[in-house]
Amino acid sequence: MRKPIIAGNWKMNKTLAEAKEFTLAVKDAIPSKDVVDSVIGSPALFLAPMNCKRKDSELQLAAQNCFWENEGAYTGETSPAALADMGIEYVIIGHSERREYFHETDEEINKKAKAIFANGMTPILCCGETLETYEAGKTAEWIEGQITAGLKDLSADQVSSMVIAYEPIWAIGTGKSADANIADEICGVVRKTVEKLYGNEVAEKVRIQYGGSVKPENIAEYMAKENVDGALVGGASLQPDSFLALLSAVK
Repeated sequence: MRKPIIAGNWKMNKTLAEAKEFTLAVKDAIPSKDVVDSVIGSPALFLAPMNCKRKDSELQLAAQNCFWENEGAYTGETSPAALADMGIEYVIIGHSERREYFHETDEEINKKAKAIFANGMTPILCCGETLETYEAGKTAEWIEGQITAGLKDLSADQVSSMVIAYEPIWAIGTGKSADANIADEICGVVRKTVEKLYGNEVAEKVRIQYGGSVKPENIAEYMAKENVDGALVGGASLQPDSFLALLSAVK
């Protein structure tokens, strides 16, 4: 059995005070890591203070991005070595908003994955298609290409331990969502791509999330599907009660 992972992606939201308040509100109610991995992807500014506030909690933290080098003349970037030194467990990479607004390529995302692993953290590698691609019936081809490029030269052990998030771009922040059957089908495409590249054992171990307008009211439908091991959640992760409700639905 693959352990579920629910990860909130706050994007560019909250103030420092609000991030601290959120952490204090949820930290004692987070389920055991033996049952579910409970992760918040916070803006980098808030990670250090949230890390201090989550003491003795099962809450885990994710950076929303990082660079592929540990140090150097890269003004404005976040060092994966610094994140690891802080105790951050996960880093989200390849999110469609990063790909679209900041023109990130599959090659850059692959380099980030390698740097994250080299520093002892776990990548949450995102993939997803536009509405045009979906309506043209080319989703499987698109997703296979993103996954193949994103995993290039990673070891089987690395891929087994990572998280891949399928987020159809047309379902992010739109109120639309791929229904549970569509989510399961495309998460299955991700798993089959991993199997093609690394074999069945790795494909059965890698955890695959669905993301796109997931909320407490519908998360159980997704989690009931064979290929869906968790959710990458946007708006529904911003409030403590909503985030805890997501966790309660899967624990």
